[in-house]
Amino acid sequence: MSDKKGLVKASIVLMVLVVLAVATITTGVAHAADQASVPLGTAANFGVLAGTTVTNTGATVVTGDLGVSPGSAVTGFPPGTVTGTQHINDTVAALAQTDLTTAYNDLAGRTGATNVSGNIGGQILTPGLYKSTSSLEISSGDLTLDAQGNASAIFIFQIASTLVTTTDRKVILTGSANAFNVFWQVGSSATIGTNSTFKGNILAYASITLTTGATLEGRALARTGAVTLDTTSVIPEFPAILILPLFMIATLLAVIIYRKRNIVDTRKGYAC
Repeated sequence: MSDKKGLVKASIVLMVLVVLAVATITTGVAHAADQASVPLGTAANFGVLAGTTVTNTGATVVTGDLGVSPGSAVTGFPPGTVTGTQHINDTVAALAQTDLTTAYNDLAGRTGATNVSGNIGGQILTPGLYKSTSSLEISSGDLTLDAQGNASAIFIFQIASTLVTTTDRKVILTGSANAFNVFWQVGSSATIGTNSTFKGNILAYASITLTTGATLEGRALARTGAVTLDTTSVIPEFPAILILPLFMIATLLAVIIYRKRNIVDTRKGYAC
């Protein structure tokens, strides 16, 4: 009987902690900068998604799913390159493309942006909506995105034409910023330079190229064109709001399983 009471008490305590964690993080969301997040739908499951082709050269690693639709060409990905599933012109990839289009249009349709132009390398930007009426590049220095202590803060970049980073450039996240909450809506194509480290979700109308040695902590999602990789790493991020509650729920389940096993073994005459 005492074991059952202990199990109930442990369950209640951990459930209360989960509720408090969610409430605390949700309060942070309410204080986020002006922009609401952008639902990626099923496209969030993909590290790489293209419209025509996905090609790779070298020892690339893609975390998550890789897909293409309506095209069907995927080349240069030996076993072990993709940690998830490859969806080649199937219903899953088609749905992800539909969700990508919805998210892209959401981003492009937002108003009230702060105008930026040319080279934003070397700048420190706080959460919000930024718009370039032409191309945008990160070339003269690294770009820092400062969430100012709010892990739910949203950064959105509306770029009418191309997005380019030059060799060895970095997007640096600070102040609890999360790559999942950074969105780059690119009107044509994006090119991430050699050995660059880029953060956020790239939603490009045409194509995305990650050149040799580039690292993307986010997603490469191309609507109509190709995604091209060369000895790169693509590592999707997930909302910070999920991490603590999921960890605590997992802990709760582990405690329940352990205590139930302990009760059963005790009834059998075994001591655990």
